[in-house]
Amino acid sequence: MEKLHRSEGDINISPRRRQWQEENLDERTRALLAEDERVFLRQSLSTPCLNALRACEGIWIEDLQGRRYMDFHGNNVHQVGFANPAVIAAIKDQLDRLSFCTRRYTNEVAVDLARKLAEIAPGDLGKVLLCPGGAEAIGMALKLARIATGRHKTISMWDSFHGASLDAISIGGEAIFRQDMGPLLPGTEHVPPPDEYHCIYQCRSRGGCDMMCARYVEYVLEKEGDIAAVVAEPIRSTPYIPKPEYWRIIRKACDRHGALLIFDEIPHALGRTGRMFTCENFDVVPDMLVIGKGLGGGVFPLAALIAREGLDVAANRALGHYTHEKSPVACAAGLATIRYVEENGLAEKARTLGLYALDRMAAMMGRHPLIGDVRGLGLFLGIELVKDRKTGERATDEAEAVMYAALSRGLSFKLTMGNILTLTPALTITREELDRALDIIEACITEVEKAA
Repeated sequence: MEKLHRSEGDINISPRRRQWQEENLDERTRALLAEDERVFLRQSLSTPCLNALRACEGIWIEDLQGRRYMDFHGNNVHQVGFANPAVIAAIKDQLDRLSFCTRRYTNEVAVDLARKLAEIAPGDLGKVLLCPGGAEAIGMALKLARIATGRHKTISMWDSFHGASLDAISIGGEAIFRQDMGPLLPGTEHVPPPDEYHCIYQCRSRGGCDMMCARYVEYVLEKEGDIAAVVAEPIRSTPYIPKPEYWRIIRKACDRHGALLIFDEIPHALGRTGRMFTCENFDVVPDMLVIGKGLGGGVFPLAALIAREGLDVAANRALGHYTHEKSPVACAAGLATIRYVEENGLAEKARTLGLYALDRMAAMMGRHPLIGDVRGLGLFLGIELVKDRKTGERATDEAEAVMYAALSRGLSFKLTMGNILTLTPALTITREELDRALDIIEACITEVEKAA
């Protein structure tokens, strides 16, 4: 059997998935899933699909059979909740005004969005490029880094994800996208991620993190000597939460060696981590910031590259040139999303609820040996399941069992690295709904532990 790569999500061809479908799906849903598999190219993480949806609203998704699930996955597009009325209204209004902006022209709402992004971005990040998706925005950032530095090499992290395009998987670090793909971009150096729980330098057994992983990035910068950029997620979506000094060390090292620092905040910008931008939690300003997913309000595909003023150096080149670069409808969705986050204090709410959730998760860990670690930043939360806390051996089968048991109880979430319950609810969630979700998770963990 081919190796199953579990880093980016749960496996869509597992026996446990088939069993869940046999027990939970009706004839109409099965027929639609079969037709989906007939007309779409099959690929890991999507077709064949798990289920079929007919509605989404707020923190909820609803399948064809009318069953509702709290969605703690949402592909990280749902910061303001699914079908947010303010976003929908802005889109409908813009459709009546200007539905498309052809290339060579601009429009008011695109300029308004770029101005707003420059206003809220940290430091001197003040120049913007828009495009339909995060992978494209990463590509624009890589091209700008090459032009600005005259170099082409990058440093990025193993286990990272920056998009599924060929340039993005070259700097990405997941086998499910990279393996057996043939030649990738040259000069894409990789280093271990700041994952304290599974640190290859064994920092846990040495008494805790001593920043060896950060110093290794600096070592590579020095030895290579011609790195254009360090490209990284400030927190990995499993999540890994590095200590603040990690990024401060790397920021200084980039400055010393003439490299740019590019942060990929595609999954978690716009309030999820308790600040509008994730890097603000570390008091570090990158040279470029890439955001996406939730920027389109959970409706429109939209991403942005936000760069510091001094990097406006490619006037004679085409960095993006995307057909929908200044889509007025997408930009209206983006503006409405940012306003909703600001006016409803969603970043502050995420910070408060996240601390509450971490306390609850830590208490759960005290009751359940299956839980090896809990971590999070705002409403970007992770519960790591292990077979043994001393060795940290990943409990992949148990994690999958917990996930499907939770689905049967009305809670959807993502598995990453095979054993981490990654929890990313809409920021509109209430404390009562969060409690209900954590109750479901604990009941499922109890069930799996008893069956062991």
